[in-house]
Amino acid sequence: MVIVCQQCAARLQLDDSKIPARAFTVRCPKCQHLLNAQPPSAQQAPAPAGAAGLAEPAAQSSRLTRPMPAPAFRLEGAEGEGDAPADPLRGDRDEITTLLSSLLQRALTTAATQASKDVGRRVRDGRCVLVCAAPESRFAAARVLVESGYEVYVAEDTTQAIERMRENKIDVVLLDPAFDPQEQGAAFIKREVSALRPAARRQLFFVHLTPDARSGDQHLAFINHANLTINPAEIEEMPYVLERSIRSFNELYRNFNKAMQVADF
Repeated sequence: MVIVCQQCAARLQLDDSKIPARAFTVRCPKCQHLLNAQPPSAQQAPAPAGAAGLAEPAAQSSRLTRPMPAPAFRLEGAEGEGDAPADPLRGDRDEITTLLSSLLQRALTTAATQASKDVGRRVRDGRCVLVCAAPESRFAAARVLVESGYEVYVAEDTTQAIERMRENKIDVVLLDPAFDPQEQGAAFIKREVSALRPAARRQLFFVHLTPDARSGDQHLAFINHANLTINPAEIEEMPYVLERSIRSFNELYRNFNKAMQVADF
């Protein structure tokens, strides 16, 4: 089965024996865009007689099924060494050089993984983040959060974001005002957050992602009913800014949480 990415026009060749019998998603290895796909049987199902001018059966059935929530974000190659791209220079090296390069790469990877885990233990404490951002900053935000140990879900549209918020316990919502502008996604996410009860709202850390202010601008965060403001230009520092802000947030509500006998955020 061949899938063409709508974002960059890359062609993905999938093994027909591994394709599920229902709708599924696959990530484009070139631009990281998530593609929604149907199995060949659903795509090639013949239209019933007399149905000219009507929507195709696959399109009709997709409207009747429950929308898919935002999928979890994974770094490329995280599943194992077999996912890593082949070394194009391997054929030009002798065996000793190749072996030494492989050992060095493995040592560096192990050290980087351990460093990410150490940072993650200090920062996230098992927290889940929902990233609702424009395509140009979506991948970068998800990457730095995953590398810092957070469990990250990336929404491509409003439906995926709302479904994930209602299905999972989300601790941090990262919202870009430019998210899904066709469906006014930012407004819907804000409405979903505002509808939470006060006790539940205090257990959700709302981050406003905007290029119009510096990271940590409390005034702009207050105007947007958010806990923190992050500038996309400073996205690499986001885990540390987020950690400090959450620590201050817990300090602010410590006596209140103690009186209510609830845990800190």
